[in-house]
Order: sequence, then structure tokens, then C-alpha cells
Amino acid sequence: MNKNTNRLITESSPYLLQHAYNPVDWHPWGNEAFEKAKKEKKLVLVSIGYSACHWCHVMEKESFEDPEVASIMNKKYICIKVDREEHPEVDMLYMDAVNVISGRGGWPLNCFTLPNGKPVYGGTYFRRDDWMQLLNNLNNLYHKDPDKVTELSEELEKGILSMSLFPDGKDGRVDKDFKFLEGFTNNIAETFDKAFGGYNHAPKFPMPNNYEFLLYYSYSLKNMNRACDAEPIEQQVYLTLDKMAMGGIYDQVGGGFARYSTDSFWKVPHFEKMLYDNAQLMSLYSNAYKNNPKELYKDTVYGIFKFISTKMTSPEGAFYCALDADSEGIEGEYYVWTKAELIELLGDEFILFAAYFSIYDGDVWEDGKYILQRKETDAKFCSDNNISSDLLLSKKKSWLDILNKRREQRIPPALDDKALASWNGLMLKGLVDAYKTFKEPLFLDKAIKNANFIKNRFLNPDGSLWHSFKEDKGYIEGFSDDYAFIANAFIGLYEATFNEEWLETAKNLADYAIAHFYDPEKFIFYYTPKHQDTIIVRKAEILDNVIPASNSEMGIVLHKLGHLFSHNHYLEIAEGMLLAVKDKMMRYPQGYTNWAMLMLHHQIRFCELAVAGGLAFLFRDKVNKEYLPNMVMLGAEKVSNLEMLKERFIMDRTFVYVCENKICLRPFTSPVEAIKAIKEVK
Repeated sequence: MNKNTNRLITESSPYLLQHAYNPVDWHPWGNEAFEKAKKEKKLVLVSIGYSACHWCHVMEKESFEDPEVASIMNKKYICIKVDREEHPEVDMLYMDAVNVISGRGGWPLNCFTLPNGKPVYGGTYFRRDDWMQLLNNLNNLYHKDPDKVTELSEELEKGILSMSLFPDGKDGRVDKDFKFLEGFTNNIAETFDKAFGGYNHAPKFPMPNNYEFLLYYSYSLKNMNRACDAEPIEQQVYLTLDKMAMGGIYDQVGGGFARYSTDSFWKVPHFEKMLYDNAQLMSLYSNAYKNNPKELYKDTVYGIFKFISTKMTSPEGAFYCALDADSEGIEGEYYVWTKAELIELLGDEFILFAAYFSIYDGDVWEDGKYILQRKETDAKFCSDNNISSDLLLSKKKSWLDILNKRREQRIPPALDDKALASWNGLMLKGLVDAYKTFKEPLFLDKAIKNANFIKNRFLNPDGSLWHSFKEDKGYIEGFSDDYAFIANAFIGLYEATFNEEWLETAKNLADYAIAHFYDPEKFIFYYTPKHQDTIIVRKAEILDNVIPASNSEMGIVLHKLGHLFSHNHYLEIAEGMLLAVKDKMMRYPQGYTNWAMLMLHHQIRFCELAVAGGLAFLFRDKVNKEYLPNMVMLGAEKVSNLEMLKERFIMDRTFVYVCENKICLRPFTSPVEAIKAIKEVK
């Protein structure tokens, strides 16, 4: 190890490597650090962040790069640096601890622990002087009154355990209770921002799963002949999607979304770009387009694809994690423009460009820099400026080509080039959903390449998954969300291709997860496998956040597989999981929208659609272009061993069977008739 580096220099994580040149004697997560703490009778600092985290960089620069601060840390503590994306199970535990202490968490997350790993105290970002004071005070307390520190840890442990209590599982059936979902949705609607979309507070996060639920809910209302009730919900979704796609949170030049908007208008983003946001937003905009075919939604999907393809994809087909918010040490520097620079680049075109992207004095961000945003639809802009839509389209392409070329000359943000199984599953599903909607061959090609990468590099011979992949190797044992998101993506890929390899692999992943993560008494999937050591408590994800919870996603996976394979055990697990959380859903509806989608599957007709015959692929593609969230689809051109396709084939004919719990209507000879039958919600 070079004398100017620490132990992190041999790690793969880009976030850990960023800290490899700190004067702090950082250890990676593992037993070695805790054993050293026991031997030297020191407290442990577990410092958690991720590569694209702006405030993580700030604290590193202010404190961890400072020799004076590092000297105190090295002398008095054993210091561990953790990439939260590599070790989400560690992040969950210590985030709970900090939430118990202060009522709020975030990153950087800094938690002090006893040598056994049990937390004592923690917080998020600390200014340099405050940090030094805390380091000294806590160390003094530990050595003067270790019993007091142990007592603090025990009290904190009680708080963590209370946050980790799970309701007992429930056998039985989910009642038909659509009024429950009406109340649930009304609670969400009370917080809508009806002017700018999203919710009525800042910062604003995209929260794609919330809007996927609202689309499904409004679809259900419309098919129950309640279009008047559906309209305000649906319009709120479209308003949100419009404002996000036209705002500064969307990169108008390079495509793709930033992590969140710091204001209520979707104008000023926190500039880091995360794979998981763009993956889910690709699905959301594709699904919204099926109901409301706006060119804006199509352009947004293709813009995300451009960003993912050019910035976030490995040559082998894996998807990288994130782009940093900062470049040249300045947040957003890669993405913003001065008026002088734009005039230089665009010449006489600047006036029209400025009108389109709001380059006015009142829209300046900071230091004379502008974030490109749009305040009008293309149709209104063309009308106001007396130009044709074709001419505007041509001009936009020219403008953005010029800006892209200039941007490529800038120093880019740092790339976190590890690949995570769960996030690759989300991106794979995004591509599949986009392919179903637009039938764009490039989407399917990239999806299949990624699926093969997952199967060949993440998936092990024993059926387990690696969680992370970098430098040609998988590492860190997979968590339950890795299995859930990849299984769901593979189900979608099967429905897009009718290649049974993907469906069988999805089933195998679910079976492995049941064997290694599932608690049949609690009806939950723990986040870590049963053979893995835990500190304090074995955690399970219940709340849906920016990324849906692994449990709600696994519930949806098992519900789909139960219908696809006519497998009652899967259906019983999914139903039991839903019953176990139902009583919690109304307390915080925005945190249970993926669960609410699973509940909708039980409230309206959920169909199995089987397509058998020589025109199966043609029929499949017509069905996939429709928004039909209340079904799964199987199909083959020739005889298949799948239960739902057995004895369905008749020579030279193609039939579509619409079934509910294996009871089928008369066979249809047209996908149009089948689609109509699926929409007849009961």
C-alpha cells in the first residue's frame, strides 16, 4: 500500500476509491475493523455515503482531507467507510439509528458504534469544527464512563428494534374493498401541487411508483364507468409528467433526469443522475404514453434511452449506477450555460432559442448561469412565434447538436461504474416497457443484451445472485431486492418476446428467494439471506420509497408468477404479504403505492391472457401496445409445456384466451376482442 493511500485503495467501489487518498485510516466494511476496535478498545466510526452525493464530497473536503481532523479520527477511532449502494443492509441499520436519535437521516451518514457494531450516536453532515468537537467529546465520554456509553447504545437498540417490528402474518383472502383504495388515494390527493405537479412541498422527488399506482387506479375507475372520478387523478399524473419533462430536472440537452428538484417548479435540480430514477421514469412515461400519446412523453423516453446508452452502459451491456452532481468541483457545472456562451454558440438563433428555453434575466440560476427549461408546450410556442412544428423540430435538433458538442469539451462529472443487480433489473424493465409501447428494436436489443449479462455474470450456478459487479467480477451476496427486481424484469421480457427462458429464470429466482429470505410466519422477505450475520436485528424493507420496497415488489412478482404458472403457493404468499401490511397503508399512503398496485390486482378482474398459434407474436405486440395493468400474458407459436398453453393449439388458427383464475371465456380470434374483455372490470 502506497504511503499516500489507505486500505480503500484495493476496493472496487468508486465511492470508496474517492476516499482512498484521505489521510484518514479508513477500513472497508468487514470483521477486521471491528476486531481491531475490540483489541484497541476504541469506538468505531461507520461513515456511509455514495459516489454521487454532493454533501458527502463537501464533508470529505472539509474534514476527511484535513490532516488535523484525520489525526484525531485515526488516534481515537477505528474508521470504516461504506458505499451505501454496495451495502444497503448496513445503511438500513445505521439510518434507523440516526432516525431514532434525531428524527431525520440522510447522507453522508456518520454513526459511532461500540466495538461490536451496535450504534451509540450519529448524524449526517457535520461542519469541520462541530465534527472535531464531537470526536473529542464522545471519545472522552467513552473512556471516562464506558458504562454510560453502553447504556446509550442499549436505549438506542430498543428504538431500532421498535422500528423493526413486523405484524404477524395472516392467512386468508384479501377482501373486495375498493373503498379502502378510494380513501387511500384521496389521502394522497390532498397533498397534490395542482399548479406544478408532484406534491405541495420542496424538494420534489419524481417518485415514479406513486404515479404508476395513480395511472392504474384511474384506469380501474374508468373501466368501472367512473370516468369523472378518474379524470382529476389522471390529469394530476399528466401535469406532473409534463412539468418534469419540461423542467430543469430533465436534462434538455443530453436526456435523462436528475435525482430531484430543489424547488417546487422542477427547475433547479440536485444534479446527480441515478440509474434507478431514469429506469423507473422510462417505464412511467412509456405507460403514460399508452393512455395519452403525447410526443413529449415519447421524446422523454427516447431522451432517457440516449442518456443511458451514451453515459451509463458498459460495453458488455451492464448499466452503471450514477453520474456525480459535481464537475470541476462545482455542482451542476457540466449542465449549465451562460448567456454569453449561448450567444457565441448560436449566433442569430439565440433569440428564438432563448424564448424556447427561458433564457431571461428573471430565470437566471446563480452566478449568471442558466438551467435550460421550457415553460410552454411546443404547440403553443409555435403558435406564439408563428413557426411550423416541423421547423421547430429542425431548429431544436440543430441547437441541441451544437450544445452537445460544446458540452463534450467540458470535464464530465465522475461516473460510478459499478453495476448493481437490483438497479439493472429496474433498467431492464424500463427498456422492456418502452419496447412494448414503441416497438423500437434498439430498446429490445439493449434489453436482451443486458438480460444475458445478468444471467451470465450476476447469476451463480446455485441460483444465487451477486449484488454488485465491477472489474469483471461479481461480489457481495445478493439481497432480496436484487431477486425481486430482476425477476419482475424477466417476466416483462418474456411477455415482450415469448422466450420461455426468461420466465423460467424469473421463477427460479423467486424460488431461491423463498428458500433463503422468506419468513412464512411473518409473511415477509428479509433483506438479507438467512445465513448472513446481523447486528441487532434482521431487517426487512416494507415502505416504498423512490425505489419500491423489496417486499412489495416480491409480492407483485409472486402474484404474476402464480397466474403465469397456475401456482397457488405463490398467490398465497403474495396475498399473505398484502394482508400483513394492509393496516399500515393508510398511515402514509405515498409509502405504500407499490403495495396498493398489488391490492388493485385483487380488487378488479386480474386476467391471464394466453395466445396460441402462428400469429401469436403479432397478437402479442398489439396487446403490449395497450395499457393493461390487470393481466399477465403467455404465448407461443407452437406447442408449449406451460400449463396455461396446454391443449390450446389448433392447426392454422390463432386464438386468444382471456382467463380469470384459470376459468376462460370463449376463445377470441382477434386481440382487439381480448383487450376489450380485459378492460371489462368486475
